[in-house]
Amino acid sequence: MRARVTVYPRPEILDPQGKAILQTLQRVGFESVRKVRAGKSFDLELDVEDRAQAQELLKGMCEKLLANTVVEDYSLELEPESAS
Repeated sequence: MRARVTVYPRPEILDPQGKAILQTLQRVGFESVRKVRAGKSFDLELDVEDRAQAQELLKGMCEKLLANTVVEDYSLELEPESAS
């Protein structure tokens, strides 16, 4: 099963990388951009068939390694089951 974990700084946490990207985008002509939050994304392939089990595994990975849950939030996406 394929999954994607996306990690972003919590809204109340300063995001200097996002601010730098915003300023650069505006400087090179994309003035309509008003906000950027920089994050990270992880694509994983799990040897699991059960969606609930996959979500529990991913949550454990985030809580232990992929996200610093003190200052970051994360979201989980599981790729829809393909019809074989």
